[in-house]
Formats: sequence, structure tokens, C-alpha cells
Amino acid sequence: ALPITGCLLSAAFFGSLGSSFLYGYNLSVVNAPALYIKEFNNKTWIERYGEPIGAETATLLWSITVSIFAIGGVLGALSVSLIIKVLGRKGTLLVNNIFALIAALLLTLGERAKSFEMLIIGRLVIGVDSGIALSALPMYLGEISPKHIRGFIGQFNSILICLGVFTGQVLGLPELLGQESRWNYLFTFLALPAVLQMCVLPFLPESPRYLLMERRDEAGAERAFQRFLGKTDVSQELEEVHAEARAQENLHTVSVLQLLRNPAVRWQLITIIITMACYQLCGLNAIWYYTNGILREAGFPDNILPYITLSTGIIETLAAIVSGLVIERIGRRPLLIFGFSAMAVFFSLLTLCLNLQDRTTWMPYLSYVCILVVIASFCSGPGGIPFILTGELFEQSYRPAAFMIAGVVNWLSNFAVGLLFPFIQEALQSFAFLVFVVVCTLGAIYLYFVLPETKNKTFMDISQSFAKINKIPLPSPAQEMELVLSSDTNGKVEDAKIESSL
Repeated sequence: ALPITGCLLSAAFFGSLGSSFLYGYNLSVVNAPALYIKEFNNKTWIERYGEPIGAETATLLWSITVSIFAIGGVLGALSVSLIIKVLGRKGTLLVNNIFALIAALLLTLGERAKSFEMLIIGRLVIGVDSGIALSALPMYLGEISPKHIRGFIGQFNSILICLGVFTGQVLGLPELLGQESRWNYLFTFLALPAVLQMCVLPFLPESPRYLLMERRDEAGAERAFQRFLGKTDVSQELEEVHAEARAQENLHTVSVLQLLRNPAVRWQLITIIITMACYQLCGLNAIWYYTNGILREAGFPDNILPYITLSTGIIETLAAIVSGLVIERIGRRPLLIFGFSAMAVFFSLLTLCLNLQDRTTWMPYLSYVCILVVIASFCSGPGGIPFILTGELFEQSYRPAAFMIAGVVNWLSNFAVGLLFPFIQEALQSFAFLVFVVVCTLGAIYLYFVLPETKNKTFMDISQSFAKINKIPLPSPAQEMELVLSSDTNGKVEDAKIESSL
């Protein structure tokens, strides 16, 4: 196996720093200044309308500020396949930083301008940034890495999400920026990773698969492969991409409707939708939103809560790193199934502990241990692998549409959890987490029966391992030859069709 090159590592790190790191940071950053933002909303309301804000309006304003992030994410995910077509993988990541910088400005200056609208629009814009990033980045990482370390490089996405969450928790500490006079600087920080990415990414190559299959730039693809792999002879890699190109009926990027209609990728699509929905609906977000409440009920004094919450961020980051290190040995499938199963077990235990909270003094500590184990289980597999799989289960021409569907499912589920969990919690009280036990169990069962292992396989091998379930006959070598010959004429016919439809 080749050594991992500096070029590949820089692309993985700086690509993730301006993308998934910002997403993670925005998940946790609103927790610390929540009270100050609510006070700011109230003060601004009094100045404008001469009366204090009503309780319901206050709650509504706050929940919009928090949840509009996910609406932005949906908009970003919906636009990603268009942007990627025009700008490529790397170009999309670069241009996306403009959204981060605009959001940083709006969120930082919202308080000075006495406008809570600016905060809401800022959260929407940073949501768009994250929506584009969470589709473009895994696609880029999956296409630039050789197959034997594709999972390891792909886990950079998840590791930097966790680091982002942790950074948001650290900067939100009262000693740092979690104070009334400084909370807006928490949002100024958004500009830093974006600027760093803009300084480094232009010097790294574009995805060689994109260059070869969509730009038809053979020389560029060869140079990109040489830099990413650190060797001069990349004929084997180029041949693999050519073979993939030949095996595809059409080299044009497929639209979302075409993808939904195509029986040859039906089960890949179902698998991605289920995995992405479970990624959000497995209850991790609910744990983030409610850790403080659970700890407070457990009798931890308020002034040490932020420091205890930090331990969750540390555990999360460590679990993601360990997962990145073992994913090529253990494989995607076992890590996913283990992660969801362990979450189901410890959510059940957590429910038990919450119900026995008052019986003994040590019970609250046990609840807290359950929370930590749930978080570690999530990060061991479900926290990053859905993004890697979306890139692996689809060949080049389907990939942008697949990421768009996965992205929309991801963000809508995120929005649903944020919106519905408070009501579920009110209705079910300490039994609320049982909802997630069901989701995690069903997710694990589905993956056990449907998902093939994808580690160390080419994108073509992976497509073929689904052919059986999709009931698609595999082409014989003679048919493959015909496909190659007909693909040139088909391409021209397709072009003509497309032009006439425009």
C-alpha cells in the first residue's frame, strides 16, 4: 500500500476545516449564549415596540433562530448538484466560503445593529454553507482517495464535525466568549476556518475523477492523481476510472428524477435514505439539546455544567478518531450496525436510570455514563459513515443527485428532531428516549440484511454487489463491449435530446 501523501492529508484536513468543522461548530455554538440572545431579543423588542416581548413570541423567536439553520441546510443541499456541475468539487468548497463570511458578518453585527432579523438571516446563511459543505466535501474526499484508505480519509469529515462541536463548547465557556459582553464574537470565529481554507485549497488539485469523467481533462486528471498518490505512474488509477466511465450507460450527470426512477440503483437509494434518516433521528441531537437539563436534574451545580459538557465533546472527538483509524480494518458495515445497536442498548439503560433517578444518590452519575456511551457509540460509526457510503454506493454520474437527496433527508430529519422532540419529551417525559431505541434498532436490522461491505472495493464492484438485490442482470463481457461502442453514439443522441428539450 502507498504511504499517505501530504497532499492528500492537506486536502482532507483543510477541506474539512472550512466545511464540516463549521457545521459542528454551529451545532453547539448557540447553547452557551442562549440566555444572552434571548435577553437581546427582549431588549430590542422593548426598544422597538415599547413593551416587553410576550413569552410565546420569545420562544418562537428563539426556536426560529436555532432551527432555521436546518432550513438553510436543506436549501444548500438542494443547490449542491447544480453548483458542483459548474464549479467542480474543489471549486464548490472554495466558493462556499463566501456564505460563511457573510454569515459571520451578519451574526457578529446583529447585536450592534439591534436587529434579531440579522441573527436569523445569519443562521440561515450559515445553514446554506453547511448544506453545501456536507454534500460537496464527502464527494471530494471519496473521489481523491485510493480505495484502501477511502474510509479513513472520509472520516476526516466526521472527526472535524466533532472537533467543531468541541470548539463551540470550549469557546462558549464563561471565561472565554460565553459572556454577555462577548457572545457575538462566538460568531466572528466562523470566518477563521473559512479564510484558512481559502488560503490552502487553491493550491491543491481538483478531484481527478471529476476532471476525467466530466471535464474530459485527461492530463489534468493524471497530474491530480500523481499529486494525491505521490507517484508518477498512475496508469492503473486512470484505467480504473476509464473502466467505470465505460460501464455507465450515460456519462451525463443524472438528474434527481432520473435517479429516483432508475431501478438499477433503487436499493442503494433506499439504503442511503434510511441511513441518513437514522443518522439524524437516532437521538444524538436530542442528547446535545438536553445534556445540561439531564445533568441539572442529576444535581450537578450550574457553574460546573459547561465543564462537564466538555467531556461529551472530548469523548465524541476521540470516538471519531478511533473509528477513522479502524474503519479500513473492521469495515463500514460492522461499525454502523454496532453503533446503532449500542445506542439502542444505552438509550434503554438511560431511560431506566432516569426513572430510578430519585432512588439512589449514584443513579444520576450512571445516567451521565449512559450519555457518554451513547455519544461514543454514535461517533464510532453512524456519525460519519453515512456520508462515506453516499459517495461509495453511487457511480460518478449519479453521485451529485444522490448527495442532494441524502442532504435533503439529513437536514429535514435534523429539523424534525429539533421541532418535535420538545413535544415528545413533554408527552413521554423520561420515556422519550425510547422513541430513539426503536429508530436505532430498526436501522441496525435494515443494515444487517441489506448493506454489503464496501471497504477496499472499487466503485464498480460496489455497484455490482447491489445488482443482485436490485434484480438487475450483470452484463456479460460481450455486452460490456457493446455498451462501450454504443455509449459514444448514445452520448450524441442524448446531447441532441437535451438541446431540443431546452
